[in-house]
Amino acid sequence: MVLDAAANAARPCRCWDQRKATRRARQLSHHIPRRYRDAGFERYPITEIDPEVVRDVRRYCDAIEERLDGGDGLWFTGPKGTGKTTLAMVVSTHALKARRSVAIYTAPVLLAHIAATYEQDAHHTYLEFMDRLAAVDLLHIDDMAVARQTEWVLEQLYTVINRRYEDQRSIVFTTDHSDLGACVGNRTFSRLREMCGDPLLLEGEDARVTF
Repeated sequence: MVLDAAANAARPCRCWDQRKATRRARQLSHHIPRRYRDAGFERYPITEIDPEVVRDVRRYCDAIEERLDGGDGLWFTGPKGTGKTTLAMVVSTHALKARRSVAIYTAPVLLAHIAATYEQDAHHTYLEFMDRLAAVDLLHIDDMAVARQTEWVLEQLYTVINRRYEDQRSIVFTTDHSDLGACVGNRTFSRLREMCGDPLLLEGEDARVTF
């Protein structure tokens, strides 16, 4: 709390909302996967990525507090195995180091968690889980495009993204689909485009394939 002697009152400090969001995010998936814990701008595969793309991501990370406060996002697109997830994980790592709340999911796992809230013995209700997703400073979704575009899937993606759009909360996501609107729905894509701006395109061969 911050004491205001002139007004003889106390008010929550600016970090209060961040602390509450961080506590709530602990019940979401917020850990950097083991494979990406040592990822950095000076390490492979980022050293092999287009320097202009890396420069844009570095600028975002250098101003991570300002970008998250402004609800600014990023999205990475391109073929499989070109470093999209690694760059996104670096962004999430910087947010965590800045003591900001982060939730990290692949799109299929996120949808599975939403579906699990319908179960009778679910740990969270649907609304509770959605509220927690909406409250984190940064939502990181890997492989945004989904294989089965059912009405339920499209509606859940829209609900998640629209909540963050309305509250001006940041999102970082990756996709290997060039026509994302066809995969997530035009309403959702329109909001993602406004939140994240132009995509950062990564090109090249699949680095996961060995010969």
